[in-house]
Amino acid sequence: MSGNLTSTNNVGSTPNQRHYISAEQAGAIVAAAAKHTANIIPQNIAVVDASGLLVAFLRMDNAFPGSIDISIKKARTSVLFNGIPSAALYNQSQPDQALYGIQETNGGLVIFGGGLPLYKDNYLLGAIGVSGGTVAQDVECAQAGVDWLASS
Repeated sequence: MSGNLTSTNNVGSTPNQRHYISAEQAGAIVAAAAKHTANIIPQNIAVVDASGLLVAFLRMDNAFPGSIDISIKKARTSVLFNGIPSAALYNQSQPDQALYGIQETNGGLVIFGGGLPLYKDNYLLGAIGVSGGTVAQDVECAQAGVDWLASS
């Protein structure tokens, strides 16, 4: 990360400086993640912008309906804390730890794996959240979306 971006939460301070994830990019990220997991497990895949607002979403055939909300909240969790993976909050959110109960804030956060930040040119554009498989499968699917953005 560039040191000069930290004071603006890695987004930019004026409209001309702001970086954002486009609908086209978000759709391609979702498609890359879905392609990666197509023969493994049906997933819910969400991409949010740097404000945590939904830009693209896919519920694959037969994906758990209950995982729709989880996928969106995994992505939101990542961007609401300036681009940390959703799993980064897990240890500190356990009983007797400093962030115990944090998952109850901000309309509900998800503190296990499957939410990853989306960076381009060192700017936080948004995040991807995946839910429907095991945590390891969710993270692997989300990483495929991250990898697509990095190579675009």
